[in-house]
Amino acid sequence: MSPEQSQEKQWLEGIIAGHQESLHALYQAYESRLYRFAMIRLHEPADAADVVNDVMLQVWRSAERFNGQSRLSTWIFGIANHKILDHLRRRQRTETEELDEHISDDSAPSPLRATAAVQEMDLIQRCMQQLSTIQQQVLQLTFIENASYTEIAEILDCPQGTVKTRVFNARKLLKKCFQRLTEK
Repeated sequence: MSPEQSQEKQWLEGIIAGHQESLHALYQAYESRLYRFAMIRLHEPADAADVVNDVMLQVWRSAERFNGQSRLSTWIFGIANHKILDHLRRRQRTETEELDEHISDDSAPSPLRATAAVQEMDLIQRCMQQLSTIQQQVLQLTFIENASYTEIAEILDCPQGTVKTRVFNARKLLKKCFQRLTEK
């Protein structure tokens, strides 16, 4: 068991025992990751923040149901995926305006690398926006969250082969996009 998994196990045990400080620590560890995950599908900061809070409330209420057959992160991101889908269903019933697809990034590169970083980030964002939201999700889970294909399949409730195909196609599309944009 890695030190990270050991720490998460302690937090989960604390949550089961009713210790709010354990929930707070878990929240701090997962907040930004869950927020980015939710923003890919929801495109609205307030909605993504609501999902993060809903996920952590669900963790608080059902921590004792976590059976340990997967990593804690897989369970948490699975909850997040279901909360996002619920949110999208509710939104679809009530919302009639177009979603804003612009996601701002407040992190600034060092002054020496500012120009290169801005250009690179622009290319990444432009290429990522050309992918479907599900392709964006699998890439985030694969490369940012380091989730295995098995874990991603569990999170997204789809076959592992489907995950592999989505990652393969997304990577192929990103590569073509980068080549096209850098040749200009």
